[in-house]
Amino acid sequence: MALDLIRNFVGGEYLDGGSGFDNINPVDGTVVSSVMEADRGIVEKAVAAARKSLSGPWGRYTASQRAAIMRRIAERIEARSEDLLRAEIADTGKPEALARELDISRASLNFRAFADIIASSGADSFLTEFADGRRALNYALRKPLGVVAVVVPWNLPLLLLTWKVAPAIACGNAVVVKPSEETPSTATLLGEIMKEAGLPDGVYNVVHGFGENSAGEFLTKADGVDGITFTGESSTGSAIMRAAAPSVRPVSFELGGKNAALVFADADIEKAVNGLSRSIFTNTGQVCLCTERVYIQRPVFEEVVAGLVEKAKMLKLGRPTDPGTTTGPLISQKHRDKVLSYFRKAEDEGGTAVIGGMVPEMPAELANGSWIMPTLWTGLSHDSSPMREEVFGPVAGLVPFDSESEAVRLANDTRYGLAASVWTENLERGHRVGAQMNTGISWVNTWYLRDLRSPFGGSGLSGIGREGGKNSLHFYTEPTNICIKLSEEEAL
Repeated sequence: MALDLIRNFVGGEYLDGGSGFDNINPVDGTVVSSVMEADRGIVEKAVAAARKSLSGPWGRYTASQRAAIMRRIAERIEARSEDLLRAEIADTGKPEALARELDISRASLNFRAFADIIASSGADSFLTEFADGRRALNYALRKPLGVVAVVVPWNLPLLLLTWKVAPAIACGNAVVVKPSEETPSTATLLGEIMKEAGLPDGVYNVVHGFGENSAGEFLTKADGVDGITFTGESSTGSAIMRAAAPSVRPVSFELGGKNAALVFADADIEKAVNGLSRSIFTNTGQVCLCTERVYIQRPVFEEVVAGLVEKAKMLKLGRPTDPGTTTGPLISQKHRDKVLSYFRKAEDEGGTAVIGGMVPEMPAELANGSWIMPTLWTGLSHDSSPMREEVFGPVAGLVPFDSESEAVRLANDTRYGLAASVWTENLERGHRVGAQMNTGISWVNTWYLRDLRSPFGGSGLSGIGREGGKNSLHFYTEPTNICIKLSEEEAL
């Protein structure tokens, strides 16, 4: 597949679609490729191709056969890793080392993990003896949900795409993927990889475009879509929920976050600062799990602030292929405008940028990129806009606290509920405070450490449902209970 023209992938073939739009490199503002936008007709073809595949050979694959093809997909991802890496970097501008270690490696791992999970999954069964002497065997069959619309964001395009597509395929579904218009390349290239691995035509489809009055809306409202899974902004999740409501289709949403970290005076400060710097600045802060609120116990407040400032000073902005680059640009000029608006709000609401707070000066060849300075604020109140609203950039507000109960109250005082981290060397406190976080995941003395079998998701504005391990299998299947009468003896 030529990376300068991004086409829709429908029924195993690449289609041009309607009008095209530019895919912009956020590093320097140049045009990476032209993307063929899917009109309503192409979206309907994609849904029809997916549904057709379910009545073909794919619908007769056993779990072990699906697991085998998923392992071949993982092998082909690894064989095409350099192609995927180039595509991901061109779309996102993230450093090569980060994309290679995080995005590309997790893509193949996602397929292998769910191949293992589906191959070893069983069904619930119950042998029931009634008081009147009758006996029955009840067991559950899990059937594919059907055609699943997969709508994925721009921050971790390949990682989050495969995190959803792998379990959907493992369960025997067919998918229609709508990647972000900002990052269309790897989803499209994956179609070619799926064919190489022998996945039947129509099981994996990709349509390109935007949200409202474009591919996103056409897909989520399309007849023939049996379920929708989405990762992205909370407001978009609300719109998709409205689209799903008339036909009562199941949805799985992993949405925004305003994640808190709690640093207690008994923490290992060096470990805490190292972990926090990762959780604030990784991928230029463009990860739903990143930390934007840091509550620090007063006796160590100045020490932690100083440590985080030093870590921020060590970050190097530059081209993704430069081995020294640690930090890429934001995804777009539009997103940078949003982040900059919070720089102004922070200043207006009493905050002080102890580092950053501005657009950096970059070399002339990078001047048109979407660059932003990693930024830390002190002096913000817990109720200020930058402390309440998701910024989705390399920023954090640093606020002191005095007691454990105060820290828990501040961390939980939010409309979001995705992730939290607790930093303490007191094991009892770690268990106690971690359990009190109203979040889908609560880390103690670490960040972004994951077991793909564990439940993942959020509450409130951070989403609906859980993914990971058997939780994913439950969303992508519908159970049917079979009840077999075993005894002819009837009560008089």
